[in-house]
Amino acid sequence: MHELVEPKKVDIVYETENPVTYEVIDHVAWVTMDRPDFNNAQNGQMTYALDDAFNRAVQDDDVRVIVLAGNGKHFSAGHDIGTPGRDLHKQFENRLMVPPHVTKPAAELLYTREQEQYLGMCRRWRDIPKPTVAMVQGACIAGGLMLAWVCDLIIASEDAFFQDPVNRMGIPGVEYFAHAFELPPRVAKEFLLLGERMTAQRAQQFGMVNRIVSREDLRAEVTSVAAKLAAQPRLGNWLTKQAVNHVEELRGKRSAMDAVFHMHHFAHAQNDLVQGNSIGGLGAKEMAAANKKQAGEA
Repeated sequence: MHELVEPKKVDIVYETENPVTYEVIDHVAWVTMDRPDFNNAQNGQMTYALDDAFNRAVQDDDVRVIVLAGNGKHFSAGHDIGTPGRDLHKQFENRLMVPPHVTKPAAELLYTREQEQYLGMCRRWRDIPKPTVAMVQGACIAGGLMLAWVCDLIIASEDAFFQDPVNRMGIPGVEYFAHAFELPPRVAKEFLLLGERMTAQRAQQFGMVNRIVSREDLRAEVTSVAAKLAAQPRLGNWLTKQAVNHVEELRGKRSAMDAVFHMHHFAHAQNDLVQGNSIGGLGAKEMAAANKKQAGEA
């Protein structure tokens, strides 16, 4: 019988008190992830800061549109699995009616935490009543996909790429499992099974990306699109979002996501039992090295 091994507790070192910046320009709220030294890896501190920023934008009647961006070379390298600011065992106040995760043993810890910080928050952000636009440059990997996918529109730079390599950990995709809704089923299988990078150009062919521009023109294009959205009727924007989201639900998006979330956590538990580590011993450095090797980078 294998012994369940708890994740090792470490001292949390936040490199910044403000991992998300917030600015309103011409009725558009710019919500920007700001951990560029770690490619905007999402720790709990950032996730809750994003939730606060989205809520702030929703509550501000002057805001008509929300843009989600990432400062630096990359939009987001995904969930934080290896920076000094990784805060797996830290409890935050906003729990979305989910019990505290820090008091839970073994697999229950991750299951409880990810119900709130990943699946729960992403679903809430998807249903924001104002149009949302993801401005994606560089890497949009794993947890980065979740943030882009909850937005209504995705505008990407020519050098952007999308990837979910967590099958390498024995895990069937990230927690907000929208893969088979964003991509045709056989392409989604390729995307997940091989874990290869998908260019913005290929993603656009499947409707996952709305527009592609040069990195130099990215902000200007997003600003232009946001201005057009802000000029549309407020209620019309909200009702249109609800209409399309409802069609996705009729196609089974929520129930499919619930099922895969449980598969995801079965994989975490299996990793713990077999390897003593919920992510199969593959931290940030190991995953980054494997991704670069697969992409043929030096």
